[in-house]
Amino acid sequence: MTNEDKNNGSQSESLSRRNMLTAAAVASAAGAMAFQANAQTAGAAPAAARQGDRKVAVVTGSSRGIGAAIAKRLACDGYKVTVNCVVNRDLAAAVVRDIKAAGGDAIWEQADVSDPAAVRRLFDANDKAFGGVDVVVSNAGIMRLAPFRDMTDQDFGRMVDVNMKGGFYVMREGARRVRNGGRIIGLSSSITQLRSPTYGPYAATKIAHEIYANILAKELEGKQISVNAMAPGLVNTTLFTDGKTEAQIAGFVQRTPHKRLGEPSDIADVVSVLCGKDGGWVNGQTIFANGGVV
Repeated sequence: MTNEDKNNGSQSESLSRRNMLTAAAVASAAGAMAFQANAQTAGAAPAAARQGDRKVAVVTGSSRGIGAAIAKRLACDGYKVTVNCVVNRDLAAAVVRDIKAAGGDAIWEQADVSDPAAVRRLFDANDKAFGGVDVVVSNAGIMRLAPFRDMTDQDFGRMVDVNMKGGFYVMREGARRVRNGGRIIGLSSSITQLRSPTYGPYAATKIAHEIYANILAKELEGKQISVNAMAPGLVNTTLFTDGKTEAQIAGFVQRTPHKRLGEPSDIADVVSVLCGKDGGWVNGQTIFANGGVV
C-alpha cells in the first residue's frame, strides 16, 4: 500500500467519523426538541389527561384498611374505582361516598374472592359501569395466627382459600381483562421475610403473590402491562392490631427504624407510584414498603 493510499484511507475514515458524529448530533438535537415539546405539552395538560382518560381500577378488599386507602388514592389520581367487600357492605358504600364527595367516580360490589364465579361477577360489574379495567390491585386477604401445633384446619384452609386461591383468581381475571399498558399488583407481606413465630401459614399464603407477579409479568410479554407484588410491613390496621396487646405492638414498633407503625396511606402512596406513568419499568418485582423493618 502506497503512502497516497494510506492518506486517502485515513481521510476517508476521518470523513466517515465526522459524518457519523454529525448525524448523531442532529439526531440528539431532534430528540431533545421532541422531548422538550412533549414535556411542555404534558405540563400544560391536566393530570387526568396526561395519564389517559380511560383509567379504571379494581381494588379487592377495599372497604377498609389498606384497600380503602388504595381505592381513595387511585380515585384522587384520576381513576374510576370499583370498591370490593365480602361482608362490610356499609363500609364499602362509605368508601364510594368519600370518593364521590371528593369529585371522583366509584361503585362498590360484594364478592368473595375465594369464589372464582364471584370474582368474574366483580369484574363484569366493573366493566358494565366503566367499560374496562386498567389497574387491578389484589388486596383482599385474611390472617389467622397460631403456632403450627395449634393452627386449625379451618383457619389454615380459609387463608389458603382467600389469600392464595383468591389472589390467583383475581390476578387471573386481571390477566384476561387489563388493557394494554395497565398494571396488576398483588399484596404480599413483609412477614415473608420477618418470619415471626405464629405467622407461618399466613406468610406461606402471602408469598404466593410474589411468585404470581413474577411469572405473570413474563406471561404478559408485549402488552406493556407491569405486574408486581407489594409487601407492606407493620401497618396500623385492624388486620395487624387485633389480638395483640399494647406491649406486643410497641415491641414491633421498636423493630422499625422509623419507630412507628406504617399507615394505610404509606402503602397507597407506593401503589400510586407503581400505577402512575413513571412506574411502568418496574415489572415482575416485589416492592417492600415497611419502613426498613427488613
